[in-house]
Amino acid sequence: MTADAAVRGIREIDPNVSIGMIGNEVEMPYARPPLSKGMWKGRPIEKIWRGTEKLNVQFYLGRRVTRLDAARRYLQDDQGDEYTYDRLLLATGGSPMRLDFGGDDIIYFRTLRDYQRLRSLVEQGKQFLVIGAGFIGTEIAAAISMQGKQVSMVFLENSIGEKIYPPDLSQFITDFYRQKGVDLISADTVDTFEKSGNRFKVRTRRGRTLEVDGIVAGLGIIPNVELANSAGLKIGNGIIVDDHLRTSVPNIFAAGDVAMFPHKILGKMIRVEHEDNALRMGKQAGRNMAGADEAYTHAPYFYSDMFELGYEAVGELSSKLETFADWQEPFKKGVIYYLDNGRVRGVLLWNVWDKLKEATALLEETGPFTHDDLKGRITG
Repeated sequence: MTADAAVRGIREIDPNVSIGMIGNEVEMPYARPPLSKGMWKGRPIEKIWRGTEKLNVQFYLGRRVTRLDAARRYLQDDQGDEYTYDRLLLATGGSPMRLDFGGDDIIYFRTLRDYQRLRSLVEQGKQFLVIGAGFIGTEIAAAISMQGKQVSMVFLENSIGEKIYPPDLSQFITDFYRQKGVDLISADTVDTFEKSGNRFKVRTRRGRTLEVDGIVAGLGIIPNVELANSAGLKIGNGIIVDDHLRTSVPNIFAAGDVAMFPHKILGKMIRVEHEDNALRMGKQAGRNMAGADEAYTHAPYFYSDMFELGYEAVGELSSKLETFADWQEPFKKGVIYYLDNGRVRGVLLWNVWDKLKEATALLEETGPFTHDDLKGRITG
């Protein structure tokens, strides 16, 4: 998605310059969020394609770059083909964190092929296990459950979203999933794994035994920095870029999940793994590659769907921060503010829509704010 957005950014500035795209997936660029959201509710696969092929791009798909020589502006891929460039974008994303058992029998949900494989299993099977209760885990558990299947979730935290939401909201979501029929196994982890035919038997550390038709793990990702690191680019928790999305080598840019960038409003380096950042940062990187020379000042937002619950959020969400919940209807609709020394650092719009502009503007204000100041501030 980042690469597609970059192509669009380049084309806004230069309609004719030569663009090549190398990617290890064989498919053309597509939207990822529907894989865990809309496609389980009937959204057709035709809707996910980005249409990058209409933008005069030379594609080299199903291959991986294995060598980058920044001084010579030279690339080589795993098929032995060689490339040169004037400006390069690294939109290498991240790889799913993997468990030390199960191998490829466990689906690490990230790609269209992962979706197709899981969808096939769900159509044939009845019982499924989701390991992890982050964005992917909660969305996939809901998606499978909505197909009328039995879902168990094993996760390390005591409640869903324990590190993100205030304790009472985290507990509400946990109870909500149980009411939806999801078997939640909290504060636990899978200890043993066996395969018997097409079914799997797992045992948790605290003694639960489960037999299932498929296992999905959503444990987060590790940014793919190996290529950048081998070329001598500056690396932190991702590929470090400046506010123009340039790496430590000025004609090499990085964007999307892999890029660690200066967040203007939060005033610190950050890496964001969400759609809005991929699209906005990708486009800005493309424009700058084509000579626009513009700073990336956008405050990316993120969103999630969990059954009929949904939210949008901006800034920093951490249950370690002070929180103030301004509910219109407790746990059903409202705004949660995350504060640090009276300054708003994050805003969670819980089933509240079309208020991102106001939430982002609030992050820019220095405050200090009291709870009384914030009551009704966004919802009126």
